[in-house]
Amino acid sequence: MQFHHHGYVSTDPRVQPAAGVGLDRPDDIPDAVDVLIVGTGPAGMITAAQLAQFPTVETRIIEQRPARLAIGQADGIQARSVETFQAFGFAERIVAEAFRITEMAFWKPDPNDPSKIVRAARTRDDPTGISEFPHLLVNQARVLDYFAEAMANAPTRMRPDYGYRFRDLEITDGEYPVRVSLVHTAGDRAGQSRTVGAKYVVGADGAHSRVRDAIGCAPQGDKAFHAWGVMDALAVTDFPDIRTKCAIQSGTGGSILHIPREGGYLFRMYVDLGEVAEDDNGRVRETSIEAIIEQANEILHPYTLDVRDVAWHSVYEVGHRVTDRFDDVPLDEAGTRTPRVFIAGDACHTHSAKAGQGMNVSMQDGFNLGWKLGHVLSGRSPETLLATYSAERQVIAQNLIDFDREWSSMMAKRPEEFESPSALEDFYVKTAEFPAGFMTTYQPSMIVGAPTHQTLASGFPIGKRFKSAPVVRVADANPVHLGHHHRADGRWRIYAFAADPAVVGSDVSVLDRWASWLATSAESPLVAYTPKNADRDTVFDVKVIYRQDHTGVDIGTVPTIFLPTVGPFHVVDYEKVYATDPQVDIFAERGIDRRGAVVVVRPDQYVAAVFPLTATTELAHFFDQILLPPLEFS
Repeated sequence: MQFHHHGYVSTDPRVQPAAGVGLDRPDDIPDAVDVLIVGTGPAGMITAAQLAQFPTVETRIIEQRPARLAIGQADGIQARSVETFQAFGFAERIVAEAFRITEMAFWKPDPNDPSKIVRAARTRDDPTGISEFPHLLVNQARVLDYFAEAMANAPTRMRPDYGYRFRDLEITDGEYPVRVSLVHTAGDRAGQSRTVGAKYVVGADGAHSRVRDAIGCAPQGDKAFHAWGVMDALAVTDFPDIRTKCAIQSGTGGSILHIPREGGYLFRMYVDLGEVAEDDNGRVRETSIEAIIEQANEILHPYTLDVRDVAWHSVYEVGHRVTDRFDDVPLDEAGTRTPRVFIAGDACHTHSAKAGQGMNVSMQDGFNLGWKLGHVLSGRSPETLLATYSAERQVIAQNLIDFDREWSSMMAKRPEEFESPSALEDFYVKTAEFPAGFMTTYQPSMIVGAPTHQTLASGFPIGKRFKSAPVVRVADANPVHLGHHHRADGRWRIYAFAADPAVVGSDVSVLDRWASWLATSAESPLVAYTPKNADRDTVFDVKVIYRQDHTGVDIGTVPTIFLPTVGPFHVVDYEKVYATDPQVDIFAERGIDRRGAVVVVRPDQYVAAVFPLTATTELAHFFDQILLPPLEFS
């Protein structure tokens, strides 16, 4: 974390100075806003937290509840989400309070007595080390609290507006073309209506989304006609793996997915309630908590579960649905007009809870959309950027539905129905990268380049998230993770990996020439798209990684583009110059060609393009289709 560049800070450095709309933010929602977000779930809150970093963008997020969520349904936090939390500045704190999953146990019927269960296998949670971040379990309500804090600490001083229910919307003409009808649900004005104009609306209002209905989107898919009871409980038990994640299959045909929770005592159980008749009409949802506990005890035999307290419980039927578009533009009109209304999270994809994907994928929806809205509304990018949201995220949602359909059907199978006794645990290990959030690959578009130069940085696949690696910061010899300095501040990252002198010979100035071009050429994106009188890293965060260790880098000879002056006192930022960690060579780990490479990373941490250090024109053309010449933005 960097601070003091605007002068000495004696208070919490996470609280950024108020700016733009945050200087005099009204308590009531204005009659006209840039973005109105409906719903304070994970998708809505991360979108708001990202937009809160754009001082000139007036964003409001509404919620029909009168106050913050006390207990949420979701609890699984995949490693990709923890990476995202790092970008918003609270990964370390949420890791400290969460439960960390390190392995999963698989329980099956005892071959000698199928009425009993026995532990059949254990698997490590991340055997391949796909992320330096852990797989966590923590209540959704706490995740929302951290995003609310990030919003409040941002320049716009954003906070949720509780006590408003979305009723309907109409898309018209004018500067604020989306007319949104709201109803007060709490306080002295409960029952009163009001209308708000917006440039854009984001519907993050859950599986029964009114925003989705208002733009004519309908979930497509089916139900599995299988019910599960779920409970967050405190209990006394002789089951030995009560603090370990478990998949439990009993000889009676029932199954449990067991999830330990944060705090050391609470746990969650998804209890198999069996097949549901097609004409059930939701009656299974009336199953009592006593019946769920009874079924759990039957599955756990010979162990017993004495439930002392239930914090929350529910009954749900597995459904797999996804909308065919995530905005208000019909498919046959795609590309002909600007989308004005977007849907995210459960509003556009629903599935079972057992793969721990709902909150995680929803947050990536919001991260994807938030920076794009911020860029368009602050004048950095053309409106055509907004069409990439639906194009990118709809495909990911469909992949999720396909994965979850297979995983949930396997969880519902009887042990004897598997071809192999280890089929369930084999599937869990084989597919670990997908639920962890690292299989997302965005296809070539205006913000994802073609893989023409992919071989120059094979370990940074274009379209996938930037996979961090250890480096050493030259100025202070601190070992750090390169990707951990990628904050959710709306900036693009450009990483310059130096060439190997053994390959370029005496011409070691290839990096210096590239740096000089980036700093001075009229066609350089840094020159073309950085506002006058703004810090040089306002739009692009440019970093260099040298092949030698930090003792071999003379900071005095590093090009000044990697040592920009920032803030009103024009002090030097020394945290953009890195060297190879002698214990983990990032060049070898990430397949960086000996001729060097330039890796471009989007504001949402996905690799956008790879270029040679000599391909300056290609780099310029890439950004020419994404960014606009600066007028006035911050």
